[in-house]
Amino acid sequence: MRMRHSFLTAVVLGGAVAGVVDIGAASAINGFIDPLRICKFIAGGIIGLKAARTGGNEIAALGFALQVAMGIVIALLYNIGASLLPVLRRHWLPAGLAFGIPVFVVMTYVVVPLSAIGGGMPPFTVKQAMNLAAMLLFGVIIAWFARTGRH
Repeated sequence: MRMRHSFLTAVVLGGAVAGVVDIGAASAINGFIDPLRICKFIAGGIIGLKAARTGGNEIAALGFALQVAMGIVIALLYNIGASLLPVLRRHWLPAGLAFGIPVFVVMTYVVVPLSAIGGGMPPFTVKQAMNLAAMLLFGVIIAWFARTGRH
């Protein structure tokens, strides 16, 4: 028997877990670099890469908080959708995989280029394909938490 949990629990746990797993995925995609470097890169979206690279643990903590916050906002969007379309809870695995695609597109081609990191539109490379796979997992994690939430 599945335990049911609240909408808020599905949003917060789904977003936080997906965000933390995504840091690990980014570390692996980039040659298993220190996850603190990944967190600093995330903070660079607000403070710029130069400031992020020279910062200490407080900058990594900022990046971690931003990553979890973004995960929670993204999970909120999915859970609102699941409230309106219960099929997203019943068929959580394909729905989560599908949800990962627009998350990848928005993060890669809108959020990062408009952040303090900038850099324009990246080409679709093998590394981008790995990032897409990470976002598919991100979507599945969020959908898994949403599947038994009370909506």
